[in-house]
Amino acid sequence: MDRELYGREAVFQEAGLASRLIGMTPYRYARTPYEHDDDPPVTVFTGGRGMGKTALLKQLRNAYKAATPLALLDCAHIEAPADHGPGWNPLTGALAELAVQLSPRVLAAKPVQFPRLSLGLVAVASIGWSQEDDDRARRDLQRLGPVLSTVDATKGAAANWVTKVLTKFAAKFAEATAPMAGLLAEATVETVLEEVFGRFQQKAEGWYGSYRNAGGRGKAGLQQLAMDFAQGGGRRREAEDFLVGALVEDLTRAFTGLANRGARRGRPVVLLDNAHEPLGRRLVEPILRARADGRRDRVVVIATSRVRDHDSLRHATRLRLPETAHRAPCPRGPDVTSSILAVELSPLSPAQTRSAFDRFDPAGRTPAELARAVHRLTGGRPLGVVLLGRAAGEAPADRKPTLTPGALLDLTVELREDSAPVPVAPTLLAQLLPGLRLGPHSVLAAAHDEDSARLLARTRLRGESLDGDMALRVRDQLRAEDWPEGRERFVADPLLRALLLHRLRFEDGEEYATWRAVHETLHRHYAPGPVPYRLHQELALGRTDDAVTHLRLTFPEPDVLGWLDRLRFIASAPYPRERHHPGRHDPRHDPRHDPHHDPRRAIALGQTPGDPLPATLDDDTVELHLSLRRLLHAVWLLTDPLALPDEAVTDKLAHELRQLSGRHRTGNSPLWDAATHWPRDIRAWRALSLPPGAENGV
Repeated sequence: MDRELYGREAVFQEAGLASRLIGMTPYRYARTPYEHDDDPPVTVFTGGRGMGKTALLKQLRNAYKAATPLALLDCAHIEAPADHGPGWNPLTGALAELAVQLSPRVLAAKPVQFPRLSLGLVAVASIGWSQEDDDRARRDLQRLGPVLSTVDATKGAAANWVTKVLTKFAAKFAEATAPMAGLLAEATVETVLEEVFGRFQQKAEGWYGSYRNAGGRGKAGLQQLAMDFAQGGGRRREAEDFLVGALVEDLTRAFTGLANRGARRGRPVVLLDNAHEPLGRRLVEPILRARADGRRDRVVVIATSRVRDHDSLRHATRLRLPETAHRAPCPRGPDVTSSILAVELSPLSPAQTRSAFDRFDPAGRTPAELARAVHRLTGGRPLGVVLLGRAAGEAPADRKPTLTPGALLDLTVELREDSAPVPVAPTLLAQLLPGLRLGPHSVLAAAHDEDSARLLARTRLRGESLDGDMALRVRDQLRAEDWPEGRERFVADPLLRALLLHRLRFEDGEEYATWRAVHETLHRHYAPGPVPYRLHQELALGRTDDAVTHLRLTFPEPDVLGWLDRLRFIASAPYPRERHHPGRHDPRHDPRHDPHHDPRRAIALGQTPGDPLPATLDDDTVELHLSLRRLLHAVWLLTDPLALPDEAVTDKLAHELRQLSGRHRTGNSPLWDAATHWPRDIRAWRALSLPPGAENGV
């Protein structure tokens, strides 16, 4: 392969999904049996931002573009040509682009020609022409030159046929007695057939004889097609569906008949990125309806959808990617969309993340646990894994041994050789939330739930939205992008939340004014209670003494599981760290840049006293207070997704919990279990379980 796609072997292996759909192996082009014979499903890869959908389609293009007609289209980015006429819309533009990409010669087989589609596009292009503005007609016809060139490269690219078309339709204006769209289509079609099509004239024209009200007459069908397109609404949708059918028919004809028997391998491939967009549905649904009516074709359609539960997928056969490695059954049911195979892209495994880091850092100079920590942070999202792995590989040599996930966010990475390095965190965030104003998202990432998010929207985001609650707008944007929702986090995805909080922390330099203002707002909201939420905000502000005092005062209570749960929640606060500045400090002399000198680590291990002790405590209470201070900092550090695990701190965590178990009069068992199971959870990269040892890890 020309690039590594970790965890996508089920698609690209020799007997993988792509081979069984297309009929040949990637890169080697050896023939393979079709899994679905003459009824291949429309395959849709589903997954959120950064799950590698676009990269997968590009890899498919690279793997097969020399072997079979193939096109890749992004349904979210169809650029309208300048000053186009009403005969152009995203669908007609997409069909023209697909035809041009599908036409070149491949694997000793002649180019694919698109006479039926060309004729239909010419007919609908004519609907906006007028006698007074023949420049528009000239521009529209010349814009169709690349599609017409698939029929006859010499004539399609020439200009003389355009002049003849303009002359003929000008004459038609003088004798106009029928609807103008039909007249222009007739004049245009006649001239194009005469000047460009040659031997394709009868077959291309005849295809349109089956159009509505055509009665078997091709020119009448083309006239009706143009009038329907001009009418808009449901009639235009009928015309568009027929144009999609023309593309499919041209492709099918290129793979059938005596002239093509044995000359072509496999099937033609249409790759549609972002097919959940309206254009994707307008391209795919006519194909599905035709197949449901029994009209078989040879086109392999492979698409992507960012929305897993899209309406069009409700009757699809659903499989996870690894399940498709050897078989991908897709039984056709009564619903048209039942012939869609929806394949959910699975996250990368820890081993695959390790492989990615080994590729970028083959000498292994980064910390041994860095790859696994990045997997915890990203959840195996390929975009995050690859970008952070690249940042680790490009980090200065003296920084590599002390890298943490948080430190990676502060680095720059070179994405292209011809451009300057870019900052990791903003670049990754822009790719996960493209096209959005990130300020509101960053503020609301500090919220716990919808209520606290709405509080922040009212107090910190006044004026950001004039037409509704900003928190609800952000919530709906995240839902539309298929980001997960959670109980204790308004932004539930760990990677997205970490990136937004990174922006909140550092957007105003080292003053941290926005960070402090947001967390102070939440702190005031939760004061005087509920206590855990208020103390969570205090930790985010760098103040820990009240949290330790609360844990000490409530420690004797009988509900030890509730106490442990509060400890977990308070210690899940984001750490108000300072930015790593590459080149400004020498990590050998600045402990802030060494994970083994994280201030939380020193306090957890009892190497530094921390905040002053309350003056009125007796010796036994002081001992308890110090123990709980060490425990709080240990949990805070060990569960931080931006930090690395630390064996010494993990051992200290177990020690403190055992000591506390001996001090509690009635609840020593849960504390002892936590001393046993929480270190296991940490070493297994699981959330701290409650009750300790629970199989679900939460």
